[in-house]
Amino acid sequence: MYKKSLIVLMLITLIGCSQKEEEVYLFSFFKDNGQDGLHLASSMDGLKWSALNDNKSFLTPEVGEDKLMRDPCIIKGEDDKFHMVWTTGWTDNGIGYANSTDLIHWSEQKFIPVMAHEPNVMNCWAPEIFYDETTKQYAIFWASTIPGRFPKSFHPKGRNHRMYYTTTKDFIDFTEAKLLYDKGFTVIDSHIKKDGERYIMFLKNEVNHDTLHKDIHIATSKELLGNYSEPSEAITPHWTEGPTCIKIDGEWVVYFDMYEDHKMGAVKSPDLKNWTDITETLDFPEGTRHGTVFKVKQSVLDNILSQKN
Repeated sequence: MYKKSLIVLMLITLIGCSQKEEEVYLFSFFKDNGQDGLHLASSMDGLKWSALNDNKSFLTPEVGEDKLMRDPCIIKGEDDKFHMVWTTGWTDNGIGYANSTDLIHWSEQKFIPVMAHEPNVMNCWAPEIFYDETTKQYAIFWASTIPGRFPKSFHPKGRNHRMYYTTTKDFIDFTEAKLLYDKGFTVIDSHIKKDGERYIMFLKNEVNHDTLHKDIHIATSKELLGNYSEPSEAITPHWTEGPTCIKIDGEWVVYFDMYEDHKMGAVKSPDLKNWTDITETLDFPEGTRHGTVFKVKQSVLDNILSQKN
């Protein structure tokens, strides 16, 4: 009797594993200046990407001074909702936020004035969101310039960005913004992934001077919200920004916006140290700009594809 029960249990387990739903890759992005809103693309291998909805917007921006939807970052939360933050304008003191259960129908858009306590703040750019399973809260981080707060930088418009963050459990109440990353240079476009017991921050060194940067680096920390290391050597060419990363077949793949060349690029690495440029193998929809890569169940993509434009 015991052997029969064990065999039945094994069969049930095998059937359950075989029925586990496949996942696919999605990429959220904006086009042009971000005025028409959210765009999505899908991929089976992370290389060949197909625009969804005929490369038309899924969500039109409604909040912020300029009513833009640049740099859309989407993650799946513990509440089974997709949470998105974005840049609403060039000089706003806050960011945009909305959520969705299916990436088609979205909640009312909110403007979150994350830097309202800083009256001289010049901007809030490229926010990203991270769910911290340890504290059961969301961390949102972005780049801002506060005139006079840090030494002048070699930026054509005098900006000297640093990374800031806030946390929330419900997207209603937010902690006051705090400094996340300052290593003495202007920095934007941070993207964080967890790797075992450490956190990996991909960031853009925004310095434009004799020793030209404008490229992507890595910093690490044992804490999500502080104590990150000095940046690594650059892992991308100059004139790249908007890094977003995911593991594919055991390798780290970092996508980035080659904004001077008007195309997307990528590098991959098995160890975050040795990088191979795979830009020539990519195929992104025309006009793809800075975005975020993430996984969804096949049924989520099927539902999007089944909708009429």
